[in-house]
Amino acid sequence: MTTNSQNQLVFCPLGGVGEIGMNLALYGYGPAGDREWILVDCGVSFAGPELPGIDLVFPDISFIESERHALKAIIITHAHEDHYGALLDLWPQLKAPVYATAFTAGLLQAKREGEPGAPKIPVTLFKAGERFDCGPFSIEAINVTHSIPEPVSLAIRTPAGTVLHTGDWKIDPEPTLGEPTDEARLRQLGDEGVLAMICDSTNALRDGESPSETQVAVSLAQIIAEAKGRVAVTAFSSNVGRIRSIAEAARDAGRQVMLMGRSMKRVVDVADELGYMEGLPPFVTEEDYGYIPRDKIVVILTGSQGEPRAALAKLARDEHPSVALAKGDMVIFSSRTIPGNERGIIDIKNALIDRGIVVMEDGDRLVHVSGHPRRSELKRMYEWVRPQIAVPVHGEAAHLVAHAELARAMGVPTVVPVRNGRMVRLAPGPADVIDEVPTGRIYKDGRLIGTAQELGVPDRRKLSFVGHVSVLVELDGRLELDVDPDVVALGLPAVDGEGEDMEDLLIDAAAGAVESIPRSRRKDLGTVREAVRRSVRSAAADAWGKKPVVTVFVTRGS
Repeated sequence: MTTNSQNQLVFCPLGGVGEIGMNLALYGYGPAGDREWILVDCGVSFAGPELPGIDLVFPDISFIESERHALKAIIITHAHEDHYGALLDLWPQLKAPVYATAFTAGLLQAKREGEPGAPKIPVTLFKAGERFDCGPFSIEAINVTHSIPEPVSLAIRTPAGTVLHTGDWKIDPEPTLGEPTDEARLRQLGDEGVLAMICDSTNALRDGESPSETQVAVSLAQIIAEAKGRVAVTAFSSNVGRIRSIAEAARDAGRQVMLMGRSMKRVVDVADELGYMEGLPPFVTEEDYGYIPRDKIVVILTGSQGEPRAALAKLARDEHPSVALAKGDMVIFSSRTIPGNERGIIDIKNALIDRGIVVMEDGDRLVHVSGHPRRSELKRMYEWVRPQIAVPVHGEAAHLVAHAELARAMGVPTVVPVRNGRMVRLAPGPADVIDEVPTGRIYKDGRLIGTAQELGVPDRRKLSFVGHVSVLVELDGRLELDVDPDVVALGLPAVDGEGEDMEDLLIDAAAGAVESIPRSRRKDLGTVREAVRRSVRSAAADAWGKKPVVTVFVTRGS
């Protein structure tokens, strides 16, 4: 292909590179300063304990916001939260056309209906095998297998060359839902010539190939057929193929199936509308549960990541009003542990085991497989596609480095290490990092979206360690204490090491601070306020060893 030397094809991730989740990638074409863009995926991550009160974590999109006049499309590869979960919240800042498969669009609409005030996003549907144009980009969707319906890789054609953006994928010769990864089309793409492959690194540290989803279905069917009591299976709600396999296993074992968890029911409703649940018996309701014999029920439920408010956590605590598990029943974790969720999952497993409930997980029997390619699958993809440039994405540093080494071993001429915010020129000329754009994280906190500083997160962290003391000082007309200062301490110990009431100690400190100021200087209420603040913090430190956040209010009577 001939290429205008003024035009460049660039790739710039804003999320998902150097971390798990929050995937968002930009492709630009044109001269520097006047490029046209497409955005591939718009994912979310979830807050841990280091972000108290925060609901969701998004990539910082300030760079593409500044370029939104040139943003031609947002294309979603599949409907996992880490690839589409930020769309409802970030689309109003971008307002570009959105392209997605029917399943992704259905989940997006169902999600919107559950969030009051969420924007209505116009979506153009496409299927694997179809092509569409977005400015200078011609997009072809290629079928791959993953742990959700309708995942696609994207062949992105430009005047400067073709890029394969794999999204999430694996090579599964026997998926329980959908068609296998389209090897023939990927080989054809390689024959046509691929400039660069932007490829999933999630399992780049694992040798071999992932087992097939069909193997998991066979194993789950055996476990359910052998079980004596109730069986509860927790899985990712988006894994419709797994849900269907469990339902089929239950049917064949003479058991009925009940769904628990809002996201599980929402996904199954969308899947049912699209025909993915065809042929299964109707699911029973929670009201039916108590009337079904223990050996005739299977529950498929949310909570595999230890979420404290999910269905499994409620069952583990025996807090559900109409559904319960008992000694001898079984809970199967048909899922993997997402890093950061270990503690919550362990707590739930321990609570179940304490009650005599059998816990089964991957390692005991084959009850889960990943939706991402292991090293042998990555090698096969490189053999099919034969790109000139490899750019590992979707993973933490260890995954990206292992993937880069594999790509070099496969003979890829150029391997470009990249991290969020680094802009890679793919063509013309040698592939290299040519710029860095603003990147980082923004947060959803209730109805608001902003930076950690804007939302007050640093102060929340501080409060979680040292608590807060409110002090009200009332001075009369003669600038004397009218009454003892009023102190409210939140998050502090009730008594000190000698058994003295902590609030009493702080009241004495506040009163002493006021009395130590000459009356003539008490006219300056700011001086009084600061003296009391310092004295109360110091008294707390002496008694406790920590300095709380202290807020002081001073009033003066007439």
